[in-house]
Amino acid sequence: AGLLLPLGAALLAPPGRAEAVVIVATVLGLLLSGGLAAWAGGAPVARGAVRVAFWGALAMGAAHLIGGLFDVAV
Repeated sequence: AGLLLPLGAALLAPPGRAEAVVIVATVLGLLLSGGLAAWAGGAPVARGAVRVAFWGALAMGAAHLIGGLFDVAV
């Protein structure tokens, strides 16, 4: 299920802009899912949304950097 948003963004993105569109769509999805999870758990929504988006974006950045070290593109 977590694949649907980035995959849909990649398929609908204009050629040459797919990487940026997927990143933005994924971070927005992380914000939404983090906020929803916080709301469901009775926690502050903004704090949960930012926490999930921050750590998710950090993980994406780390994966990109590590892939670059090994010359791997995914």
